[in-house]
Amino acid sequence: MHDKHGLLTGSIPEVLRQMTIPMTVGMIAILMFNLVDTFFISLLGTDALAAVSYTFPVTFGVNCITMGIGMGLSTNIGRLLGQRQAQDAARVASHGLILAVILVTIASTIGLLTIRPLFVALGAEAKLLPLIEQYMTIWYLSIPLLVIPMAGNSAIRASGDTKTPAKIMMLAGLINGILDPLLIFGYGPFPELGIQGAAIASAISWFGALISSLYVLIKREKLLALPKLTFLHQDCKMILKIGTPAAFSNAMSPLSGALLMMILSTHGTSVVAAYGAAQRIESILILVLMSLTSALTPFMAQNFGADNPERSFAGLFLSMRFAIVFQLMIFVMMVPLSIPLAAMFSQEQDVQNQLWHYLIVVPFSYGFQGIMMMLVSGLNALHQPLKAFQWSAMRLFIFTLPMAWVGGKWFGVEGVFIGIAAGNIIGGSLGYLYALKLRKNCRHLLAQNLKQ
Repeated sequence: MHDKHGLLTGSIPEVLRQMTIPMTVGMIAILMFNLVDTFFISLLGTDALAAVSYTFPVTFGVNCITMGIGMGLSTNIGRLLGQRQAQDAARVASHGLILAVILVTIASTIGLLTIRPLFVALGAEAKLLPLIEQYMTIWYLSIPLLVIPMAGNSAIRASGDTKTPAKIMMLAGLINGILDPLLIFGYGPFPELGIQGAAIASAISWFGALISSLYVLIKREKLLALPKLTFLHQDCKMILKIGTPAAFSNAMSPLSGALLMMILSTHGTSVVAAYGAAQRIESILILVLMSLTSALTPFMAQNFGADNPERSFAGLFLSMRFAIVFQLMIFVMMVPLSIPLAAMFSQEQDVQNQLWHYLIVVPFSYGFQGIMMMLVSGLNALHQPLKAFQWSAMRLFIFTLPMAWVGGKWFGVEGVFIGIAAGNIIGGSLGYLYALKLRKNCRHLLAQNLKQ
């Protein structure tokens, strides 16, 4: 195997840039996918929109399984490709996909059998339950279709190719966007299926992504091989060692978001509404950093596999410095836009004021949040998943949430926002110092991992 995408030999800034830009495009495609869904469902009325809103934490929870397996695959395949063991990488990819499909099928089967009690426990009103059932029945039956493109894209990215996964995501988004209005409202020969139509449109788009992903993995990248039962247990254990903490790390974000909502809800409904809008804006503002994080894992994993930790850490520190500079530029550009942005997301003056306050305080700290994100990515690539999980947990539950709570007690709503920013800055600064210490000990850590 030659170094097709330059991860082991190319200019580090150039390689990371070439990997990050397509990732960003792919993530915008996913955002658009969700926005298109929400837009067409909102045309069905408030009940339909509320019903789908209740499904978000559940669908995210099930998808966390695949995201975790994806991280396990990306790290292990990257390491093996760096060691020039392409056949072993293909075997691990196959076993990882089998594992992801089995786990998600088990989760969706349990979900199918518990739709009513689960959503009653989440607080859904009785009138919404029929709508939730219509949507979630289709979703649970079809979610295994999404597993292979999601986990498969992680395997493709591990080879250094981020363009193809972005194209696959855009294809899925396009299919979904075309089918949504046809199946929801029944245009032309299509039946009018309402909220169920949205779920069926998603399922068909996932099937399109599945076919594309399998074609690339089997034909082009040669990254799938026939399963070997003798290695199945060993490979699954290796993937889960990274994947399980990564899945829990992903699940912590909505949990901390819910706790932050509880802190903010004591300050009134307008603050909660402002925070909800701020979250949507935030997901766009840190999009490039999220993409860079996904590109950094295979870059570092391949270089660790090729016994070149110095190059891995050069990529890590370059990414951390970029996070600070880039997010500072975004913040400076956004300050004059904060008032029109706040006005765009709400008609109520009170909500606009709170959102404006958020936008001129918290985004200043996103670069430091980026340092933490890069550190977690690096620790996973270094096969230190529990340390990665620890830092994710610390960012949310030791730095951000307590600071937000204390700020709220002392200075009210603005104090909560200042607390969030302060938590990010403290976490990022400590994360950078920890990364410096990690670089000193990396040879020792790599030797330890090889023994395991």
